[in-house]
Amino acid sequence: MSPKIQAPRGTQDVLPEQAAARAVLEERAREVFEAAGYERIETPIFEHTELFSRGVGESTDIVQKEMYTFQDGGGRSLTLRPEGTAAVSRAYTEHGMHKLPLPVKLWYFGPFFRYERAQAGRYRQFWQIGIEALGAEDPAVDAEAILLLVTLLQSVGARGVKVKVSSLGRLESRAVYRDALQTHLRANEDRLSDEVRGRIDLNPLRAFDSDHPGTQEVMRDAPLLRDFLDPEDAEHFAQVLALLDAADVPYEVDPTLVRGLDYYSRTVFEVHSTELGAQSALGGGGRYDGLVEQIGGPPTPGMGWAAGVERILLAGGAPPHAPAPVDLLVGGPVGPEQFRLVADARRAGLRAQLDLAGRSLKGVLKQANRLDARYVAWMDDDGHAQLKDMQTGEQLTAPDTDAVIRDVLRGPGL
Repeated sequence: MSPKIQAPRGTQDVLPEQAAARAVLEERAREVFEAAGYERIETPIFEHTELFSRGVGESTDIVQKEMYTFQDGGGRSLTLRPEGTAAVSRAYTEHGMHKLPLPVKLWYFGPFFRYERAQAGRYRQFWQIGIEALGAEDPAVDAEAILLLVTLLQSVGARGVKVKVSSLGRLESRAVYRDALQTHLRANEDRLSDEVRGRIDLNPLRAFDSDHPGTQEVMRDAPLLRDFLDPEDAEHFAQVLALLDAADVPYEVDPTLVRGLDYYSRTVFEVHSTELGAQSALGGGGRYDGLVEQIGGPPTPGMGWAAGVERILLAGGAPPHAPAPVDLLVGGPVGPEQFRLVADARRAGLRAQLDLAGRSLKGVLKQANRLDARYVAWMDDDGHAQLKDMQTGEQLTAPDTDAVIRDVLRGPGL
């Protein structure tokens, strides 16, 4: 017997019952986003590696440690997409979408890939829902993006939802803050983790995310970015909060929230669930006003977020799913008449299934009960079509298969 082959470590099969919940989540997302003017976009599973090294940032964990990168047959370096914002920004630039009425509002749903330690609801191949709004820097864009994620989570029944929000300011004020934070970290370098110590020059803000006890102690006295915002950035953030208040969106201002990608500026936020324990993040995002220009496009403000499909479902966001009703189950053995009946029934708009297991009539009726099928059809020994209403028990002999379809379309009571 050959050795059993299993799925690669850190991946997950999506079984039919799980796929049904995902389909409902995707449909709810479509309803919420498209009602707000967002349109669906799909980008390739793999992109040129340079898109992420330039866009996401060389100092990030994603680029340094987590990307699946390979060379194609032509020697080009390609990467399985680890996140969606850079890819959508590339599509926005490549297809001249800046010429459309602004902001361009897009949403997506699909798989992404990161080589990281697998944990509850997070795999090396994982699925995300996300939105991006490109071309407007109004604080209302930021507030609406946050509101849309909260609305989606509420609509699918995710439990224990908490919103954290902050502002990183623009690059100028962040550069001043970065110097102050680096000074603080270097003064306490002997108490930091090796990883944080090695990132003081590259990405000192990531020290706020460390779970190392010594680093956490150092960060309790660290300067905070909110104290370095210039008046314009502070006013932008105040307007975002005022709009969230107006929409009755509960939130917590967390001045240590920095996110893990280099392209963020001004508003950043995360949404957590108290249902998920220590790894509680459902999703998050922020404003990325310099990203499009950084990857070769025109100066373009942007705001967006992504949320993990698996994490949403773990937080109770698996909405009730009713399987599609079966109008007609056709019993066998399968011959030309049965096969034609199923084909004609489907062309007539009926949800029809063909019993392919060779069941007896008794077995077909049991299967009809499992499927909650309304009608069962079969051929008797004389070649006549029989039709049974599974709700009323009424049964009749039809002159031909066309009559079977007409009777089912006519509905209850035959």
